[in-house]
Amino acid sequence: MDSTQDQLFQLIKSKLAPGDALGFVLSETLHISMDAAYRRMRNETALTIDEIKRLCKTFDISFDALIQQQKSNVIFRYTPLNAYDFSLESYLEGILDAFERLKHLEDPKIMLTINNTHFFQLLNFPQLVRFKLFFWAKTHLQIPDYKDVLFRHEKTTERAFELGKSILQAYNTIHSVEIFDPELMRGYLRQILYYYKSNQFEDPQYALFLCDRLLMFSAHLREQADNGKKFIYGTQIPASGNRFEMYFNETINADSAFYYESKDKQGLFLSHNIMNYLQTNDPQYVQDAKQVIDKQLANSSLISEVNEKERRNYFAEFERTIGLFRKKIEADLEFHS
Repeated sequence: MDSTQDQLFQLIKSKLAPGDALGFVLSETLHISMDAAYRRMRNETALTIDEIKRLCKTFDISFDALIQQQKSNVIFRYTPLNAYDFSLESYLEGILDAFERLKHLEDPKIMLTINNTHFFQLLNFPQLVRFKLFFWAKTHLQIPDYKDVLFRHEKTTERAFELGKSILQAYNTIHSVEIFDPELMRGYLRQILYYYKSNQFEDPQYALFLCDRLLMFSAHLREQADNGKKFIYGTQIPASGNRFEMYFNETINADSAFYYESKDKQGLFLSHNIMNYLQTNDPQYVQDAKQVIDKQLANSSLISEVNEKERRNYFAEFERTIGLFRKKIEADLEFHS
């Protein structure tokens, strides 16, 4: 029981907001004294069945998975699709909450494998994010409210803009090691072309606007790689901090993984259902994932700050690809004008 009780407390701790004390939370949730809470934390007193039930229910923990924990069983957390209202604001709020928790850890660091879309960097250009989420809701998930709606040009709401900026600020404050592959944003470009060909833009010219924004995205990402620093588009490069290590993997990143670590915590986010994500703090699973990322890193080339030739070739190829997609759309517009 001791190990299960310890495991339950560790899962609860991983869900607490920065600054929340486990003893106080247990006392409040179970309606017991602080002394009684600490006796349970020290395993001097076993949790009752009713107490375990209340804790699992309060913190959304699977008791079945907890008591059957084996090397092949891992506990993941995720946001069910029906919990989203598919607005830009609600999606960004969930991401910001996760980043705020990371930001308050002691000396945090993140490692990313980028599989096609770099969502955090995309936030530098809100119009690109709007299109990404619209495509997800209408085409992949086929939400009824989007069925007969065409994508049109409009500004993001002030709330969405501020949320995106806050996520970028949090992301930029954390030292990151990121592995890119040759497929960066290629899928996104195919989505633009698909919407253009299927007449799902209210104004077909908007497809060209998105391609131009992608060129701006590339230029900004390249400037960050040149300097080894992350910063928001349109602002000054920071004098210190905000380290950005960009690696190039010549093959393909099989998935999008977001590993984080600090002095006393490690965890992992994995892409799920296209744009949703799974999260786990399972020590064995996280350690295994970290080993895979380390091996992938060893087979990749550092191209931020150093290896200027390889870095220039990477971005030149990316921008050529954007140009080719743009020319296809431009030629078709001219043909039908």
